[in-house]
Parts: sequence; structure tokens; C-alpha cells
Amino acid sequence: MKITTKGQVTIPQDIRERLGLFPHTEVDFEVQGDVVVLKKTPTRRRGRRVVEHLRGRGNVQMSTEEILALTRGGDE
Repeated sequence: MKITTKGQVTIPQDIRERLGLFPHTEVDFEVQGDVVVLKKTPTRRRGRRVVEHLRGRGNVQMSTEEILALTRGGDE
């Protein structure tokens, strides 16, 4: 992996997904000797970031009644 002329690198998708590094996730860099460690910045808004990441990605067309029937575990 190479650093671009702008100092950027791409974090592989499987790593981003495993660690919850969604777009706009705040991160910190820690230097430990000659190693750089990337860490998510602690925040209380992770749930909001997850919702924003998932917003508009659903592809199932269901009515409110159908969704409620599924969550209630029966046909109502």
C-alpha cells in the first residue's frame, strides 16, 4: 500500500467494516516508536453515525402493517 501525494491511504473495506470505521468517523493517530496506530475517537454518537450510514440503503418495500406483523411474530 502506498501513501498518495496528499498523504492519504485507503483502509481496506474488510478492516473498515470489522472496526466500524464508517464515512465521517473521527480517528486519532498515535505514534508508538516507529509505529503509527489509528484509533477511533471516542464518542457517544456512534448510534447516530450507524443510522446515517445505513439511511437509504434498504431495498425491501413493506407497509407499516407488514413490518408490525413481523415484529409481533404473527399475522395480524
